[in-house]
Amino acid sequence: MSKQTPVYFEVAVAAPIHQTLTYAPPAGVAQLPPGHRLLVPLGRRQVTGYLLDCAAQPPALKDGGNDRQPGGKIRAALEVLDDEPLFPAAMVPFFRWIADYYHHPIGEVIQNALPAGLSRRSTRIIKLTDRGAEKLPSLAQSTASKRNSPLPLSDWLPELLARGELSATKSATVIRRRPPELKRWQDEGLIEIDNRLRRESVRAQTETIIFLPALPPAKLPPDAAANIKKHTTKKGSDPFSSSVALKPSEDKTLALLTELAANNPNGVPRRELLKRYPGAGRALKGLLARNQISTFEQRRYRDPFGEAPPFFPRPERLTDEQSAVMARLTPAIEGRQYTPFLLHGITGSGKTEIYLRAAEAALAAGRQVLVLVPEIALATQLEGHFCSRFGNAVALLHSGLSGGQRYDQWSLLLSGEAQIAIGARSAIFAPLADPGLIIVDEEHDPAYKQEDGLRYNARDLALLRGVKQQATVLLGSATPAVSSYHAARQGKFELLQMTRRVEDRPLPAVEIVDLKAVRTVSGLPPLFSPQLIRALRENLAAGQQSLVFLNRRGFANLVLCKDCGRPVQCRHCQVTLTYHKKADLLLCHHCGYRQPRASLCGHCHSGTLVPAGFGTERLEEELRRHFPAARLARLDQDTSRDRKEFLKVLKAVRDHEVDILIGTQMITKGHHFPRVTLVGIVWADAGLGIPDYKAAERTFQLLTQVTGRAGRGEQPGRVLVQTLQSEHYSIALARAHDYQGLYEQEIALRQRLGFPPWGRLINLRFDGEKEEKVRELALRLGEIARGRADSGIKVLGPAPAPLSRLKDRFRWQLLLKGRGVAPLHRLCQALLGEYARLAGASTVKLSLDVDPENML
Repeated sequence: MSKQTPVYFEVAVAAPIHQTLTYAPPAGVAQLPPGHRLLVPLGRRQVTGYLLDCAAQPPALKDGGNDRQPGGKIRAALEVLDDEPLFPAAMVPFFRWIADYYHHPIGEVIQNALPAGLSRRSTRIIKLTDRGAEKLPSLAQSTASKRNSPLPLSDWLPELLARGELSATKSATVIRRRPPELKRWQDEGLIEIDNRLRRESVRAQTETIIFLPALPPAKLPPDAAANIKKHTTKKGSDPFSSSVALKPSEDKTLALLTELAANNPNGVPRRELLKRYPGAGRALKGLLARNQISTFEQRRYRDPFGEAPPFFPRPERLTDEQSAVMARLTPAIEGRQYTPFLLHGITGSGKTEIYLRAAEAALAAGRQVLVLVPEIALATQLEGHFCSRFGNAVALLHSGLSGGQRYDQWSLLLSGEAQIAIGARSAIFAPLADPGLIIVDEEHDPAYKQEDGLRYNARDLALLRGVKQQATVLLGSATPAVSSYHAARQGKFELLQMTRRVEDRPLPAVEIVDLKAVRTVSGLPPLFSPQLIRALRENLAAGQQSLVFLNRRGFANLVLCKDCGRPVQCRHCQVTLTYHKKADLLLCHHCGYRQPRASLCGHCHSGTLVPAGFGTERLEEELRRHFPAARLARLDQDTSRDRKEFLKVLKAVRDHEVDILIGTQMITKGHHFPRVTLVGIVWADAGLGIPDYKAAERTFQLLTQVTGRAGRGEQPGRVLVQTLQSEHYSIALARAHDYQGLYEQEIALRQRLGFPPWGRLINLRFDGEKEEKVRELALRLGEIARGRADSGIKVLGPAPAPLSRLKDRFRWQLLLKGRGVAPLHRLCQALLGEYARLAGASTVKLSLDVDPENML
């Protein structure tokens, strides 16, 4: 770039605009590094923009790519919103690639990456005028919306009359639906629409630090020296003269400050002083007035942990396999260039210790570390290990944190005070300027795929970030994704393998229980087979712990009408409601809709509704009946909605205060329970009926992961697998711990069908409120796709999605399948342009899912 002072900013705006825009700098600003937020004009609105680059000349105009005023003048940004950048400049190419590959507006990509609550934008508010306040109450009683009105008055007029204005959300809904009253009342001066600037909902917190002038802080924040508060005394006066009489409270406060200062070399937080002596509040004012103390403000970081994670000591030595793996990892990390590894280590082989030693090597090389886990539940396990080893160098980034906590953790990483980021998929955007190691634990897990909005896959982006920032990428799993293992076999990843457990503990013995062969009075398969009940009883008698797994929560997964036999469905989704007995509610696990248990059938209006099926809540009830003296605990989304409850249950299991732990997939990965010697899998083939080409792979992975929780201590483990499809290859191979057999079976099947890794997929999803319009547009775009597709691309569909209605929106999909990435993306780009020109396209949302993980 030219040495001439840049005068043009390239900005990505937080709006559905795919190209970047050009702005002049705000008044008084000549140059800024990338990563700053700006407040910029966009049409008649004001929105947040993200500075990507500065240039001495404006870029060439293309398709409205510059936000110019009439006459061709480039508009100026209004305000710089940050003192320092919110992301490092090294991440800009990363954001550009994501926007291009996932066909997503780049400003919204960055908005997704940053902590929530940092967008500032103008919003339109519908406000009642004085004239409207007089006329609308009586007018509303005599005026009714037409039957075909897009929005009944009852949905918004009461709030307008009660509050004098509508909320931003309701205003947006009314403006979007355009009821006839809106324009008429606006023309008559009864209402008006204001533009208001919404400020950030999160910001930094500060706290007051106190110190004695005789004992200045060992370390001051960079801007604190100029902000130290002192009292200016009269000339000749001596605030420390023995003639100055201190009040008893002041004397006590000074004595306490002196005591606390011994352990607080950087000053004493005011809150800590008040906790020890509540009466110090007034005393501090007097002491400050006489210069007995000084204070300054510094940033306070909110605690993301709640309680300290457990401590794990560093093992004295590695196993031979761990040493061999580190011998290949360490030179790659020190080489400071992109090197991808796939670590295939069986459950209990010590992958976590590999992660820790590799992180040590990256930090020793002066670089940073990013650790991804598929779920928050798994993050809590790694937190303890990494905090035990690296202390305050660790920061957390996941959705379980409050907005303020997440912003603070982001700031610690951005400033360099923390060098290790741990979190779920969104942590891939952690603001690390120079990551030397990126770890993806349980790399096979589909939870790494974001299923709405920006539909990225964090595992794939980890590899991309490694390329962009020359980092070592370590993908780890006991059951690697078939596509990842294929890449390793093809030489794209370096394969590392650990085939033995730590201390050569044996893998658990696995027994298949064929439920079809278990006789019952009803003729239906039992919830618990006699073999599983007997094994649980024996394990209890031996003083060992057991784990019972079912990947389905609630008491009953459906409720049937006894009279007409139909299931009770959600009013907003085409799914059955799940009965939760403790809450006595029927719940939809997709949209959150709920209705009382004592409801009428929606078809025949009968009141005889009976629960059917089962979930973890029912397992817990049945096991309490079988084993009344046993100590039971349950871990699923219903029992562990906050971090404290989750950690409380895990601690109870570790402390042997639980005999039987019941749970969903959140208990299957990463947990080390040395006293668990029995695992019972209630329904192994639950996922085999899902219409997805990965169903068998995921069943094998889930069974292998939960099987791996048994026998990790001194006692050998045992696993009982209940199934109705004992002959299915995924279950038979999981019994034999045979990943290689699963891979060979799956890779051959996918090669015949052209599915990944032999081909690439892009799913075009249509959803809208009117079923016929969704169908019409999906069929029309399908015709266009067939006409424009190259010979190497197959167009499948369009057809209704397996879940054809969710949240009152009807859903269709169109699947594109081909071997080459570039032709698929060219076709998608063309289809997006064609779709925008179709009549009615604004009423049906079209979204692209590149490399889909979920076909539902």
